[in-house]
Amino acid sequence: MPAGKPMYQISELQQIINEQISSKRYPVTPKELYEPITYMMGLGGKRMRPALLLIACNLFSDDISAAVDPAMAIEVFHNFTLLHDDIMDLAPLRRGNQTVHKKWNTNVAILSGDVMLVEAYKLLTSINPALLPDILTIFNRTAVEVCEGQQIDMDFEKQEHVSIEQYLEMIRLKTSVLLGASLKIGALLGGATSADAKLLYDFGVNMGLAFQLQDDILDVYGDPAKFGKQIGGDIISNKKTFLLIKARQLALGDDAASLQKWLTSSDLEAKVSAVTALFTKLGVRQLAEAEMERFAEQGFASLGQIGSVPETRKELLRSFANRLFVRES
Repeated sequence: MPAGKPMYQISELQQIINEQISSKRYPVTPKELYEPITYMMGLGGKRMRPALLLIACNLFSDDISAAVDPAMAIEVFHNFTLLHDDIMDLAPLRRGNQTVHKKWNTNVAILSGDVMLVEAYKLLTSINPALLPDILTIFNRTAVEVCEGQQIDMDFEKQEHVSIEQYLEMIRLKTSVLLGASLKIGALLGGATSADAKLLYDFGVNMGLAFQLQDDILDVYGDPAKFGKQIGGDIISNKKTFLLIKARQLALGDDAASLQKWLTSSDLEAKVSAVTALFTKLGVRQLAEAEMERFAEQGFASLGQIGSVPETRKELLRSFANRLFVRES
């Protein structure tokens, strides 16, 4: 990208990633090892994490070519985690298509996922040797944290009581740190200082927290046509979201008894309606929205502290972040 040319648009960066995915060729044999990888990577998605990495690089450099393989590494890693999550969740569908363990079998899905993790590391080897140790450290720490977050989330299923602090730490690890790492790696590849790269990391983590809280809210109050998921799914499964945890903290007397009764109900339609009404009565939606806005403000504050690039170059990141929150009910 020539000096002085405006920054890439988000759609252009997503297209770069999609073209890389489409052109990637894995060995023909063993067929059941490699074919599921091509299938999984071809299921689509917003390519949010690799796009963030490229945006962060482009923030500091007009040349993003050195960031394309690392962006692909992030996307392959992300899809590896989804593949294994689907096994653990016994999920039949991913983005409207059969999950790998359903289309093939669980053993195939485990082994193909293992190879995806190796492929992610292979893609990182293209990084400038001077930057590789630092970036590998970020990637390794993040990979472990994502696994920690998944384990904590599974542990929550067996715990009767989970605090707001525990919940926020779980979503920070499971969801937010990968957004932060994508931005930090991209910034370093673009020539950012470690201080500016850290500010972008903080921006990503806070935006990830805000986005997950919005997800909690929309699962209860969203428009299914816009949200793209079943409304009330978290209520049906008694998932310990911000709203449920806060409701259990606030509910007293008859409200507490009613909430507990409905959480054990097998009448799912009535359960969703009744629990939603209790959430509304207790004001937990407004509390979740306030917390979401707090994290978003912290994220934008970190972005604003980066003084080494003009404000106009930050607009793409601001626009990208704002787009994440346009999924209103």
